[in-house]
Amino acid sequence: MSKQDGSGRQVTASPTADTSAGILHLDMDAFFASVELLERPELRGKPVIVGHRGARSVVTAATYEARRYGVNSAMPMAIALRRCPNAIVLEPHYDRYTHFSREVMRILGDVTPLVETLSIDEAFLDVRGSVPLFGPPFAIATQLRERIRRETGLTASVGAAATKFVAKLASSRSKPDGLLIVPAADTLAFLHPQPITALWGVGASTEERLARLGLRTIGDLAQTPLDSLRSAIGEAGAVRLHELAWGRDRRAVTPERDEKSIGHEVTFERDVRDPAALDRELLRLSTRVAERLRRGGWVTRTVALKLRFGDFRTITRSRTLAEPSDVAERLSKEARALLAEARPAGTGIRLIGVRAENLLPAGSVARGLWDDDEPWREAETTADAVAARFGRGALTRASLLSPGERRRRSALSTDDVGSLD
Repeated sequence: MSKQDGSGRQVTASPTADTSAGILHLDMDAFFASVELLERPELRGKPVIVGHRGARSVVTAATYEARRYGVNSAMPMAIALRRCPNAIVLEPHYDRYTHFSREVMRILGDVTPLVETLSIDEAFLDVRGSVPLFGPPFAIATQLRERIRRETGLTASVGAAATKFVAKLASSRSKPDGLLIVPAADTLAFLHPQPITALWGVGASTEERLARLGLRTIGDLAQTPLDSLRSAIGEAGAVRLHELAWGRDRRAVTPERDEKSIGHEVTFERDVRDPAALDRELLRLSTRVAERLRRGGWVTRTVALKLRFGDFRTITRSRTLAEPSDVAERLSKEARALLAEARPAGTGIRLIGVRAENLLPAGSVARGLWDDDEPWREAETTADAVAARFGRGALTRASLLSPGERRRRSALSTDDVGSLD
């Protein structure tokens, strides 16, 4: 995928009555930076970076003017300022981002109940049932973009297609502030010239293996026999990418429902006794739970730990937090304390899980004057923003990496990977 600096932009310039492109992907343009510019309109058109100044800080977001200098989210701030020394750095304000995200999602919900929120600034919509009320997808997308601009002062880009994958790809090609309709009949003509990295799941290592087969575009992959793909990337990856390359994506738009609890657990192949390995797993599980809390706009009052021992005996333990939280560091600290209380020394663990219970809307909870979790909250919300753009794993806690992975990543340049600690 491109780094979304606006180069290579494609848009549908004229209205179309096509109704086959009934799945929309709406993505706010440089969302965090654009929200900051609402308070600083005099900086419009200038290279602006959102993030904290500091030796270990990373870029949270950047305007398109800064991106043209090669500045990207998750990049170390020091490198960003070397690439764009005239950039203006603004501190992030996550409460503002949450507020405007809710406003945008409310607008989307006025058009269709079938809204699937992907992150704080993007969502899928299934508007096929809305056509009789609001017109074809072009008209619906145009009205949504105009209303978002009018009510929030922000701009959004929209891709419309017959499938989720193609709609998301179309929105990325229409940025910034654009609309691209891909009728079902034009799906392959749009897809096949795209670079192979535009396929979901094609990272650097997969791209390298496919390149050995001479595959550079989605069309190249579509024309490659499945057996050749299987030998290069395995059964599951070969089938999935081959389906996407032919425009086949059976996933439906799935609206989120209110959750009473959020949890993740893992079953080990062998019983685990190493305290460091269990601590690392609790942090990994807590990180996933916290990500889902923030994405859904929740905080939790209660952290629960689930343990299954080698003899299949299963127990749960929980504790109520002093203050509701959506911070992985807080959840993992409480989970580790529960583990220390519940696990006899040296006992093997077959399954371990972390669950957030007694959820509350994040906006309904006022934080105290002193918030011990604030530094971690800022780091984790920065990681959320990076994951929304580049996928999970683009910015990773060093403590979650295996020793081999740490050695591999330490050999990379700081342009390639970031870590939280």
